[in-house]
Amino acid sequence: MASVLVDSNILLRLAQPGHRHFALALTAVASLQKSNSDLCLAPQNLVEFWAVSTRPLDNNGLGMESSKVSGAIRRLRNLFRVLEGLPGVADAWETLVSNHQVSGKQAHDAHLVAVMLVHDVRHLLTFNGQDFKRFAGVEIIAPAAVSKA
Repeated sequence: MASVLVDSNILLRLAQPGHRHFALALTAVASLQKSNSDLCLAPQNLVEFWAVSTRPLDNNGLGMESSKVSGAIRRLRNLFRVLEGLPGVADAWETLVSNHQVSGKQAHDAHLVAVMLVHDVRHLLTFNGQDFKRFAGVEIIAPAAVSKA
């Protein structure tokens, strides 16, 4: 059974039934669950989900009430295994950002990869595969590829 980190963009699409990628995200997650993949989240995914979900619509957020987001977080934690902190994540992150000359918001992506490496998770389900291509040892899974399988 392969472990797969589910990126925040997948979680956000699952929270938006009216979004054009909702069905694709849902089908990809269901397919991976059916194949007995170990679907995981980093704590950072939960933080990002909260931040975007509670941010106002006019500020590129979902404009959800915090009580509703809290319930969604509980459901996500029941659906996916959370990769709790282990020693070495900060060191792995620092190595990644230094070696790959990461800057700006991409530092968040490098942190997800650091969590993956420390937890020996090699697969990432994401709509933003390009953001992770630079990191060796991470296999990108596009939702469309899983949905067609």
